[in-house]
Amino acid sequence: MENRIAIPLENGILCEHFGHCEVFYIADVINGEVAYETQIVPPEHEPGLYPAWVSEQGVTLVIAGGMGEKAKVLFKKENVDLLVGATKKEPRQLVEDYIKGELVIGQNSCNHK
Repeated sequence: MENRIAIPLENGILCEHFGHCEVFYIADVINGEVAYETQIVPPEHEPGLYPAWVSEQGVTLVIAGGMGEKAKVLFKKENVDLLVGATKKEPRQLVEDYIKGELVIGQNSCNHK
């Protein structure tokens, strides 16, 4: 399995609303291991901007707490997979849960359309 995973963060943990994040944690997962991780400050948020920007970073999967429908559609156009409804945790733990097949996905915490 090879993935570049992005997780929106606020105060070092998963941000419940994708568009309100402070930074993105990005991890490269190769052969079931985290091979590289970094944090990148995104450009100032504008509706519809982040999906293309995240895709430009080479991301193949986004793990998010909440995301509006418009962003979901735009990510699909960018061929970026989504797991929305993750619980607030540190990003490395979320990636490790994903690798082990133990990532818990619940309700989308965003009520945006």
